[in-house]
Amino acid sequence: MKVADILRVKGNALYTVTPETPLAQAVAMMAEQDIGSVVVMEYGELVGILTFREVINRVHDNNGAVGDIRVRKVMDDGPLTVTPGTDVMEVRRLMLERHARYLPVLEGRTLAGVISFYDVARAVLEEQSFENKMLKAYIRDWPEPEEARS
Repeated sequence: MKVADILRVKGNALYTVTPETPLAQAVAMMAEQDIGSVVVMEYGELVGILTFREVINRVHDNNGAVGDIRVRKVMDDGPLTVTPGTDVMEVRRLMLERHARYLPVLEGRTLAGVISFYDVARAVLEEQSFENKMLKAYIRDWPEPEEARS
């Protein structure tokens, strides 16, 4: 299974902000859309990602308030990215090694989507469930041995 398969099922809704977007506005978008990240774009290119991790760190560092700060000051400006052709098992490994919950998907320099740890887990579970059903069907249709038929 490839990242493209996950994006095909997930859909193509993308939520982006610019580096100059006020953090409070980005947080409001995340809350209203019930999403854990927004991609930070500038001049049509990915320049970072803002996740709830960066927001929580900012709130903690600022005595419980978001404050009047721009996304640029708190975003992850070097996010791990994958391509639509990346194998899901590789994505799982990367996410676990880097403690990444959200990965932008780039097709060349074009943003194709964002996948989350949840998206990957759901895709793997669905693939394993399908394989499990196929194996059970195969076992049910297993031919009897010659000795049992005699």
